[in-house]
Amino acid sequence: MIRDDALDALPVRGALPDLNDALDGHGTAVLVAPPGTGKTTLVPLALAGLLREGPARRVVVAEPRRIAARAAARRMAWLLGEEVGASVGYSVRGERVVGRHARVEVVTTGVLLQRLQRDQELAGVDVVVLDECHERHLDADTAAAFLWDVRQTLRPELRLVAASATTDAQGWARLLGDAPVVEAHGVSYPVDVVWAPPTRPVRPPHGMRVDPALLAHVASVVRRALAERTGDVLCFLPGVGEIGRVAARLGDLGDVEVLQVHGRAPAAVQDAVLAPGRRRRVVLATSVAESSLTVPGVRVVVDSGLAREPRVDHARGLSALTTVRASQASARQRAGRAGREAPGVVYRCWAQAEDGRLPRFPAPEIKVADLTAFALQAACWGDPDASGLALLDPPPGGAMAAAREVLTAVGAVDAAGRATERGVRMARLGVHPRLGRALLDASEVLGGPDGVAEVVALLSEEVPREYGDDLAAALRGVRRAGTGGGGRAGARGTGDAGTAGTSARGLAGASVRVTPSMGVVGTRMPRGGGRRCGGCGPPCRPVPDRGAVGTRTGRGKAPALRAGRPPGGAPAAVGDDRLVGLVTALAFPERVARLDGGSYLMVSGTRAEPAEDSALRGSPWIAVAVADRPLGTGHARVRLAAAVDEDIARLAAGALHEERDEVRWADGDVVARRVERLGAVELAVRPPAAPEPDRVREALLDGLRQEGFGLLRWTADAVALRQRLAFLHLHLGEPWPDVRDEALHARVAQWLEPELSRARRRADLARIDAGQALARLLPWASGEARRLDELAPERITVPSGSRIRLDYTDPERPVLAVKLQEMFGLQDSPVVAGVPVLVHLLSPAGRPAAVTADLASFWRDGYRAVRAELRGRYPKHPWPEDPAAAEPTRHTNARLRRG
Repeated sequence: MIRDDALDALPVRGALPDLNDALDGHGTAVLVAPPGTGKTTLVPLALAGLLREGPARRVVVAEPRRIAARAAARRMAWLLGEEVGASVGYSVRGERVVGRHARVEVVTTGVLLQRLQRDQELAGVDVVVLDECHERHLDADTAAAFLWDVRQTLRPELRLVAASATTDAQGWARLLGDAPVVEAHGVSYPVDVVWAPPTRPVRPPHGMRVDPALLAHVASVVRRALAERTGDVLCFLPGVGEIGRVAARLGDLGDVEVLQVHGRAPAAVQDAVLAPGRRRRVVLATSVAESSLTVPGVRVVVDSGLAREPRVDHARGLSALTTVRASQASARQRAGRAGREAPGVVYRCWAQAEDGRLPRFPAPEIKVADLTAFALQAACWGDPDASGLALLDPPPGGAMAAAREVLTAVGAVDAAGRATERGVRMARLGVHPRLGRALLDASEVLGGPDGVAEVVALLSEEVPREYGDDLAAALRGVRRAGTGGGGRAGARGTGDAGTAGTSARGLAGASVRVTPSMGVVGTRMPRGGGRRCGGCGPPCRPVPDRGAVGTRTGRGKAPALRAGRPPGGAPAAVGDDRLVGLVTALAFPERVARLDGGSYLMVSGTRAEPAEDSALRGSPWIAVAVADRPLGTGHARVRLAAAVDEDIARLAAGALHEERDEVRWADGDVVARRVERLGAVELAVRPPAAPEPDRVREALLDGLRQEGFGLLRWTADAVALRQRLAFLHLHLGEPWPDVRDEALHARVAQWLEPELSRARRRADLARIDAGQALARLLPWASGEARRLDELAPERITVPSGSRIRLDYTDPERPVLAVKLQEMFGLQDSPVVAGVPVLVHLLSPAGRPAAVTADLASFWRDGYRAVRAELRGRYPKHPWPEDPAAAEPTRHTNARLRRG
């Protein structure tokens, strides 16, 4: 029996006529309705014709989260007075409850994407509702783009609705072909704001880390809210780990029930949260409760002010969720949960002065996330660069290029970016392409998917920190706990719901069995709510294996045997440690790492360190699944990894295996060696055969670049020639050559050959006469070289008859250092290449007495002071009254008299 009273109370009912008119006239619409108005539950029922009005249609509703999809389906079924699966059903990862006559099906956006890839026409579907568009999850943006493409090219009759509580309505309207915007106005109650910042400073979040002091403060604010207010308390925290730690601090609340809600909470916990409680409750939730769910009885919200967003560290090839300050839009959404049923209050755990500095909106996932899975979806859709997709924000070019590198590496796309048959198989597995590669290839190596799928499922979830960083130990812990990923039961559970007895179609139609606790292999990559992305697509050097497992040039047994499979027989039993290591290494081949000193060097070139108390420390090889970079450190920190051996390392990263001669400049000389390596990891080094001359030459040039041309032999004449040429190039330009280091490197073949081609080591460079080599750069062809001594003479003759060397150290102006008495009688300063020489007039002892570029002015104005100072000190030298008219001399007065 339809519950008309409950349906009539939903404010969105008043907007249904306008919504129907928009869909009838335009085919698309944007529905903006505040939380609690019924947009998620009433609208699909009305569009499907299940409320005794309108034509019968089949409606698919896409929700960003599994918990929201289940809750929406259950609520709609309740409104109809039916069981879930009759007129309304749902399909989420690992669970499908849809009857033969269902007219409304609620799915996650990931399930919708899989369905679109298999059946682009969406045969039998009349309307698709994309709910919670404002959250800007990558799957939702992708699904919207695909659906618009389907409507434009295949099914113009397909109706599309973009629905959200708060969104960029005009942006979505433009995206859907200038769709009409329909607004529904809900009933909202006032929400008071209480600013409750910590009394002591707390460290800002970094990576996945949240200061324990802030979590302790949040727990204390929850206790304060329970004491000051009535009603249930909804507390927002960034992730599952933080929820668990705050729950532990609230374990003594007596009659108050503490519940935890997130994407992997057991169905029983989800049902308890979404139903009215018999006693007072504290609900600790991730962002899943911002807008997707209505938690009845909530009158108080406690907001930690934190959220989780994906980030990619391009420099180190690491990708994971990171903790950030929640946006102003998210804070408004969270606060609104307190005013859904009655006036409420929000306690914000930050200062009011900080509020204006928060970002206005959360970053669209397409702008900040790893785009490997998105790029594979686009390639399978037939648009590898996504340029033809209708997206609110285009994908960043660098992130797409990095994603294509990874997809090419795992054989999912060809050189043109088109999806290969292998790529299509990987996309249909419903996991990140990295995990798809691991599932396919590990199953091939081991002769079947048994056990592999379990590890893939583990990698696709956030492993609780209490399990440590050893993935093999975490797998055993999950099995013992009997809950998926989280290992916490009951109200503290973090496992997936409804997965018992399920299986996923895996390799070539084989049934991939999955333990009831782990969920099926069709796990979409997590996006928020404290879930860590188990697979990332970093831009570091991935393994270009084109899907061929174990292709390598190294020594040893065949790859299958090295992974534990006997030749020509059934797969050998593989222990947990080896199985987890194999799968992890295949998923993250560029993060296979060898112990090198006190840290591990990945084949990508990034260094990483396990925790001090990690069981992984000392393992010769590891494969890193999750890592981050602590603030102020250069190395990555291992968060999850598996121990492997060299055989598995060679197998997984085999396409980066190479053995070649290396000739390079190191430790001040040419070093030649034959090196076997996996990417940046050296496996073996031995002396080479005679190194190739071209490589020796490049090594010598590298040495000159590193240490400079001082490696050559520079006589005084060579130094002087370089300085003279620098002077002429500065003041006259061409054809006089530029002799700065960078210019000489650019023309090295013109001036340093053939001496360089004969050199083999540093000592040979030291025997090359730099001056003789530089002379090759003189403009001989034009004849200008003959004017070198005219334009930039080494020496000039001064009035005394002495030939004094010019100093060209400063190319701006040459310096002439000469005794003052030798310049008597000269009115004009010497000029070289049109540049007045700077004259350093020296005392009889050779010390500077004056500096001038205008001798006439010096004789007139400066000489008297110099004469007065030096005449008594050097009485044997001439100090005439009129130096401009005196005879220049190199001699003392006595010498002059004898002469």
